[in-house]
Amino acid sequence: MKISVIFVGELHDTGFNACALEGAQRLQRDSRGDEIEVVSGIPYDPGAMERALRKAAARSDGVVFIGGQGNRVTPDIATEFPDRAFAVVQGNVVGANLASYDVLQEQSAFLAGVLAARMTRTGTVGHLSGHRVVPGLKGRAAFAAGVRHADKSIRLVTGFCGTQDDSAVTEHWARGIAGDGADVLFTMLNAARDGATRACRATGMRQIGNAVDWCQIDPDVFVASAVARIDLGVELAIDDIREGVRPGKIRELGLGEKAVSLSMASDVPDYIRQEVEDLAGEIAVGTVTIDAVYEGPEFEAAA
Repeated sequence: MKISVIFVGELHDTGFNACALEGAQRLQRDSRGDEIEVVSGIPYDPGAMERALRKAAARSDGVVFIGGQGNRVTPDIATEFPDRAFAVVQGNVVGANLASYDVLQEQSAFLAGVLAARMTRTGTVGHLSGHRVVPGLKGRAAFAAGVRHADKSIRLVTGFCGTQDDSAVTEHWARGIAGDGADVLFTMLNAARDGATRACRATGMRQIGNAVDWCQIDPDVFVASAVARIDLGVELAIDDIREGVRPGKIRELGLGEKAVSLSMASDVPDYIRQEVEDLAGEIAVGTVTIDAVYEGPEFEAAA
């Protein structure tokens, strides 16, 4: 059996794609005779994504699309190839031969919002992401909900800059958010996080990362990181294709499955750390619900 795994944008991005790649590579090393092909560098363009999917389906038994971008393009291609198995990791689409796997990064994003509200000294926190895909929108809504949960008086400056990989753009936007008063910034970015980090160093703004544990990578800048084990979603998707499993519904992995968590820096006070850990337990058992929609103001960086 041959399974193709498709990535949009930069593969080694020290973020979302890199985490997903770890899952694919683990299964490449333990392929049980199957071939796991990695297809990368696909532009964020519907036509390019459709062409990559179609080519992969023509030569593979199954195709796994990484990222919420796949929600838009995968269903049509799955219909074209009814004898192939398709999956979207961080997806919300299903069909006869199409499954979705959702690592609930909104749960760790909610915890990030609580932490940001507790750590801010200016009373203003920020959020910055790139593309308006479903996982990014849900993550932003959850972060905003976490801020409100902790302190309704905290102001949120939030925007989508239109790119996950252009650091010049994200640096400009992050500086703008800092200029609007934020001293803690939650970023949901890929390779372009480098630009936001430069802005944080220049302005003194602390950053909360996502996907991987940025507190271990850059503790001077990162006060926390909303860890999301996308690799676990990739492994589950590939294993289901191998076993001929068609879930028929979105498979979710969250705090209860240890697929998400909030890593916190050593300078986070113990009482805040305990509050976050207690909330994580409540979310895991369903006693705290998380908003999926944000309807507040949007930040636009000056030209």
